[in-house]
Amino acid sequence: MQISRLFQIVYIILKKGTVTAPELAKRFEVSIRTIYRDIDALSQAGIPIYASQGKGGGISLSENFILNKLLLSEKEQDEILLALQSLSAIRYPEVDNVLFKLSSLFFKSKVNWIEVEFSTWGSDPKQKEVFGLLKKAILEHQVIAFTYFNVAGEKSERQVEPEKLLFKDKSWYLKGYCLQRMACRTFKITRMSDIRVTGDSGTHLTSQEQYSTASSNDSVTVTIPLKLKIAAEGAYRVYDDFCEKDLTKNEDGSYTVNVSMPEGEWLYNYLFSFGPLLEVIKPQSIRAQMINRIQSMANQYHLKT
Repeated sequence: MQISRLFQIVYIILKKGTVTAPELAKRFEVSIRTIYRDIDALSQAGIPIYASQGKGGGISLSENFILNKLLLSEKEQDEILLALQSLSAIRYPEVDNVLFKLSSLFFKSKVNWIEVEFSTWGSDPKQKEVFGLLKKAILEHQVIAFTYFNVAGEKSERQVEPEKLLFKDKSWYLKGYCLQRMACRTFKITRMSDIRVTGDSGTHLTSQEQYSTASSNDSVTVTIPLKLKIAAEGAYRVYDDFCEKDLTKNEDGSYTVNVSMPEGEWLYNYLFSFGPLLEVIKPQSIRAQMINRIQSMANQYHLKT
């Protein structure tokens, strides 16, 4: 059964309103029985198509049905299903039903080629509900309220007009207009708690251009150049976390990494995540901070360094 013929049938009906099976059979040089099999396939895929008998009857679509009239090639079909399957893999709400209908329409059976889980092991199932809540607030332009902890561990209550969700560097973020700061801000979702929709309508995000300009001015990040040495046993982390152009493999199997990273408390947490596999070579200020923190941790356990 030809996929392109199904789309052309829908296209023809959209243009003419009603068409008979003999007309379609003649158009595509197939039997009338084949046309009715095509109609059944479209109906099973969720297309509101029906046939009526008698004078003036024929094959029609529901008056409220809308379909993009561009005919899709095999490659375009695969790309659409790829995009939908990627959304399904990250548990995007309500996409599975669309994926099922289109995969049936395209007669594609292998659409479950990828599975992604962004929540951490042992995470609260309620975290998965957050994305549905944020999606609803974004699409309906509703203000949300939540408790937020910044990188310094400071707690604040926020009300935000959410604009979009952003996935970057292994974490999810929410971008929106903060009513407390009266500016666009980006929030890490794992630091947001007690998220709720206030019922108020957003008024500040009136245009994408306005948001983009405000957001870019607000999110300037100061970076610092680092020279790191990572032991050979840390190779798996090296290739996961850094670009190949920033790496030099040494004769002893260790790696020298030259990279610029954002300043802040998170940087030390990240560097310490390598444990004894990593040594900060430069700059001296970061190296000194690492030494001080190691000594502080040792003192906490009443150990001598």
